[in-house]
Amino acid sequence: GLMYRTELGKGHGMIFNFGDDRTASMWMANTLIPLDMVFIEADGTVAGYHENAEPQSKRIISSETPVRYVLELGGGEVQAYRLKPGDTVTGPALEK
Repeated sequence: GLMYRTELGKGHGMIFNFGDDRTASMWMANTLIPLDMVFIEADGTVAGYHENAEPQSKRIISSETPVRYVLELGGGEVQAYRLKPGDTVTGPALEK
C-alpha cells in the first residue's frame, strides 16, 4: 500500500479492488502522508469520499454504502479533480 511513503506525486494513487461489493473500512496507521479516499461502486460511480485522512491515525474510515473499490490519492486531490458523489471513474484497474 501507501504505508511508509513520504510523498505521492499528483495524479498518482493506489486502488483497492475488493472483488465484491461491501462496506470498506480503512485506516492510516503507518501512513505518513495525508490521503483522500474515494469510495467507488462496481460500475465506477463515486459513492463518496473522505478528504485529507490524518497520517498515522488508527481512526476507522468507512464507506457509507457497499463499494467495490477504494482509490487512495494524495490529500487535496479530490478537490483538485472536483470529484463528487455520482461522478464516474474509469480506467484499466476497474473491472468491466
